[in-house]
Amino acid sequence: GLRVVHLPKTGDPKVFIKLRIHSGAAFDLAGKEGTLALLGDILFPDSTVREYFTEMQGRLNVKTDYDAVTITMEGRATEFERMIEILRTALVTTQLTPENVAKIRDGRIKVVRETSISPATVADRAIATRLFGDFPYGRPYGGTPESLERVDRSDLMLARERFLNPNNATLTIIGGVQPGRAMRALRQLLGIWRKSEQVVPATFRQPTKPDARTLVVNGPGDQSVEVRFAVRGFARRDPDALTASLLANVARRRWENALPELSRSPIFVRHDAFALPGIFVMGTAIDHLLAAKALASAEEIVKSLATTLVTPSELELARNELVATINKELGTPEGVSNAWLDMETYGVQSSAEILRTLNGITPTELQRTAGRLFSQGAFATVVVGNSELVKTQLGAHRKVEIMGSVESNPEKDQTQTKPKAATGSKPE
Repeated sequence: GLRVVHLPKTGDPKVFIKLRIHSGAAFDLAGKEGTLALLGDILFPDSTVREYFTEMQGRLNVKTDYDAVTITMEGRATEFERMIEILRTALVTTQLTPENVAKIRDGRIKVVRETSISPATVADRAIATRLFGDFPYGRPYGGTPESLERVDRSDLMLARERFLNPNNATLTIIGGVQPGRAMRALRQLLGIWRKSEQVVPATFRQPTKPDARTLVVNGPGDQSVEVRFAVRGFARRDPDALTASLLANVARRRWENALPELSRSPIFVRHDAFALPGIFVMGTAIDHLLAAKALASAEEIVKSLATTLVTPSELELARNELVATINKELGTPEGVSNAWLDMETYGVQSSAEILRTLNGITPTELQRTAGRLFSQGAFATVVVGNSELVKTQLGAHRKVEIMGSVESNPEKDQTQTKPKAATGSKPE
C-alpha cells in the first residue's frame, strides 16, 4: 500500500529520501497535544544514527505539523540500502521502551518551554486558538509542557498502530539510485512493514465563528507589541488556495503603504493552506501606540480586496514574487520532493501547471477569491504586549478581552433571556 515516487538522476552521488505519513497533529487527542510530534521524535532515538548521517555529510530529520509526520534523509547514493534499513527500523521496530519515552518526552518538554516564550510565538499560538477554538488547528502541534506530561507510552503505541502504516504514507526518492535497485531494496527491507486495515479519516467538527473582540495577551513591559489579524483560509485541495497566496502578497504591500511605520518593522502576510481549512494571517511587531491603527488598516485592506479590483501593476508584482518563491523551492531536491508529495497527498497541480495557472490569474479572480475569504467578516485579532498599555490604547477604538480576566461578553449578554452571572472566556 506504500506509494512510491522515484526520480532517478544518473550520475548523482547523492540521494534524497522523504517519507510523508499522512496523519499529523490534528489527530492528537484533546489534552494530549504533541503526541504525534513525540512519536516523530522517538523514531530515531539512537544518537549514533544521526552521527552516521553527519559523517557522510547528509542529514536526518523528522518534522511534525498538523497534517503529517515527515521523515527526511539525505546521504550518499552508495549508502541507499543502509538508509532504507535505518528507515525500516524506525517504522517497523520503533523503540518505544519506557526509558526512551521518558527521555524523549523530557527533551521535547524542555524545547517547548524554551521556544514558547517569545512574544511572536505567543501571538501566533493565540491567533490560531482565537480563530479555530477547539478545532485541531487551534492547538499547538508541538504540544505544551502540560499536554506532553499527559502523553504516556500507551498513547504512543496506539498512535503508531493507527497512523504509522504504509497505506497511510508516500515515499519519494530523488538522486543517483536506479529504479531496479531502489525497488529491490524497498521490497527486501520495507516488505515486512504491514499496512493497516483502515486509514483513520480526518473527521472533525467545524469550528464556530471567532470572538470579534481583540484578545490582549499580557507580555513584556516594553513599548512594542505583536499584532495579528486573521481569517480562516482555504484547504490545500481548494482551487483558490493558490490565488489566496497572491492576495497575501498584494495585502502585504498595501499594508506597508497604508502604515509607513511597518517598513521599519518585521511584517508578514501569508495564506497557509492545510488539509482542512487554512488561515490567512497578517502580523507585525510595532509600537503599542500604533496597534489600533495597524489592526484597522489590516481590516480595511482585506475588505477593499473583496470590493475593488487590484491594479495590473499590483497583480504583476505579487505574481513575480510568488513565481520567484516557487522557482527557488523547486531548485532543491526538497522542493521537488514536496511538490510530488503534495500532488500525491492533496491531488494538487504539478509545478508546471501551478506556474501556468499563476500566469493566468486575473484581477477579477483575485476579487472573487477575496470575497470568499473576507466577505463574512469572521476576523480574529490578537495583540501581545503590556496589557495595561494596550488596553488603554485599544479601548477607545475596539472591544477588547484581556486574556485570563473574568469579564462579560456584551454581544453574548444581549442574547440572554434570563439574568445570568457574567463569566469570562479564557482561551485554552
